Amino acid sequence: MGYQLELRHFTYFLAVAEELHFRKAAEKLFISQPGLSRQIKQMEEILEVQLFIRDKKKVVLTPAGHYLKNKTEDIFHQIKEMKRQLQLIGEGDSGEIRIGFLGSAMHNVIPNLLLDLKDKFPKIKTSLEELANMDQVEAVLKDELDMGFVRLSRVPAALQMTTVYEDTFSLVLPESYPMLTRNYEGMHQFADDNFILFSKEYSPFYYETIMSICSDAGFVPKVSHKTVHAHTIFKLVENNLGIAIVPTALQSGFRMRVKFVELKQIDQRALLSVIWKKDNPNPVLKNCVDLLLK
Repeated sequence: MGYQLELRHFTYFLAVAEELHFRKAAEKLFISQPGLSRQIKQMEEILEVQLFIRDKKKVVLTPAGHYLKNKTEDIFHQIKEMKRQLQLIGEGDSGEIRIGFLGSAMHNVIPNLLLDLKDKFPKIKTSLEELANMDQVEAVLKDELDMGFVRLSRVPAALQMTTVYEDTFSLVLPESYPMLTRNYEGMHQFADDNFILFSKEYSPFYYETIMSICSDAGFVPKVSHKTVHAHTIFKLVENNLGIAIVPTALQSGFRMRVKFVELKQIDQRALLSVIWKKDNPNPVLKNCVDLLLK
């Protein structure tokens, strides 16, 4: 009677693939080294392919072994996610929602969502993680987050994206800046200043939008500093190391020696969007999205 592949084969294979050492893998699995070697040999016979090249000095994966390692990692991640989802099915009023966000979402959208959830679905647990735009996209695609709050112009086809908050931009100047805020005439007045921006890697859509605001005013900004934290931007502006343009909502979170000019006359707006994976089966997600978009 022929052998069949079982889950234990993949567990044993992955241990050896990660350790590249049969004795260490056997210790990790709490089985004997000869027993582990037999299981791997049996797996190779069933699959009719060599997974490891073994000699006295080292163990290395074959191309087929590399392929199987990637697939096995995916399988175990899906099993773990399946167990989590099984516990949530039918629990749309309890369960858990994992939310990623940019710092600026914490000034309005997320607090309101959390209050609504607490009111309507008090049993729902929430976990929050502050991440850059593309890190959120990747985490939502991998089912490591259920939803994210991003500033992006587009996302992969597997994701749904809906704008949840439209904000103006504001110019941030040091308190000691020689121009009074009431004397603001247009962005062209700041063509010679150094600018402090959120980095392009952190938020490419934001970065390109700021570039377009300056371009519309007839200049390319001189960027002196880039960061991923609003607090750092305000601190640098406060210390006369440059000026900045940020979503207006960020004004409310900080108390520093800076002054703001809301840029109401320009066309550009700071758009905050929610993203989620279209085939995410977490029943809690639908309740959260419905509350958010109500």
